[in-house]
Amino acid sequence: MAMTTHHFPALDSSAHPLHDRSRRAADQLLRLALWLTAAVASAALWWPQPAVAARIKEVAAVQGVRHNALTGYGLVVGLDGTGDQTTQTPFTTQSLNAMLQQMGVTVPPGTSMQLKNVAAVLVTAQLPPFAQPGQTLDINVSSLGNAKSLRGGTLIATPLKGADGRIYAMAQGNLIVGGAGASAGGSKVQINHLSAGRIPDGATVEVAVATPLLTGDTIQLDLHASDFATARAVAGAINAAKGDGTAAARDGRVVAVRAPTDPNARVAFLADIENLDVELARPAARVVLNARTGSVVLNDAVTLGPCAVAHGSLSVTINSTPQVSQPGPLSQGQTVVTEKADIAITQQPGALVQMPAGAKLADVVKALNALGATPQDLLAILQAMRAAGALRAEIEVI
Repeated sequence: MAMTTHHFPALDSSAHPLHDRSRRAADQLLRLALWLTAAVASAALWWPQPAVAARIKEVAAVQGVRHNALTGYGLVVGLDGTGDQTTQTPFTTQSLNAMLQQMGVTVPPGTSMQLKNVAAVLVTAQLPPFAQPGQTLDINVSSLGNAKSLRGGTLIATPLKGADGRIYAMAQGNLIVGGAGASAGGSKVQINHLSAGRIPDGATVEVAVATPLLTGDTIQLDLHASDFATARAVAGAINAAKGDGTAAARDGRVVAVRAPTDPNARVAFLADIENLDVELARPAARVVLNARTGSVVLNDAVTLGPCAVAHGSLSVTINSTPQVSQPGPLSQGQTVVTEKADIAITQQPGALVQMPAGAKLADVVKALNALGATPQDLLAILQAMRAAGALRAEIEVI
């Protein structure tokens, strides 16, 4: 039986209706993916930055609730021959004579006191708010004269006074000095600082400082930094928690708050509001320069516009070589030593570097690192960028 062969026409994939629909769908998905990629890539330019959350106690303080500085002048005794040289610090001898007279000891006039175990010191402390008589304070003791070391010394009773001249605490105790040192035969070895020390719980409070916290029907919150947005946020958070009209922002620094007059209720009221969360706006763009140490600090709001920077350095090298000039034989001249100075000036080429526009702090740092400049060089570069309008930030020199 003869076999019949059937020939089927080849399928044209480009003309197949199912394939056309699949290809159109793929093209639409590709265009959608490209659009989403572009949107995500540009989101950093138009998407608002998230606000920073903080508690009210971290951005403001109650007026009148603060530390008070205390200062006193005293003597440290018991030093191992490392005290003041009384011939160069006569006030140490005068202070010792006055203390001995108070104890009933009279030093004959004209007596030369060469003491090496006494040092005149300045005592400082911080009196915290609401401190009551009998509580203790940590104190710092610093040498006023030329004492070599305060290690092993004892501070005798020293009154600590405030800005009004009143005595608020009494200090006394054994010093803790974190350094160590030794010297002999003209050699000296020293670790850390020996002319200052600390006495934990070295002072006792004698008088309490009155605060205006419990006076009047309102309290005042002082912001740590002047900012109108922060003042509005603090007032809004208090009104949302305690009712409308409780707080009002007076300016960019002060927020007035109506509080209960009962002391117990006022304390509870303050405990509630100081833990409220506030949404802080982004800080102003700022660059802080420390000209003494070369430190450069930028916050995350600093942006950089497109600019071109050329930076180079100039170095001057001076080498001095001694030379001996010998006179000729039988010339009756003298041998003379002269100096030969070689001066070389080297200027490294400063290539012109194009700085791209940076919208984030990381981009700004990356662009500045491309220059290869040191922190000292950045002080001048950043100021020049600010003057040219390429650096969008305030510059503060400390």
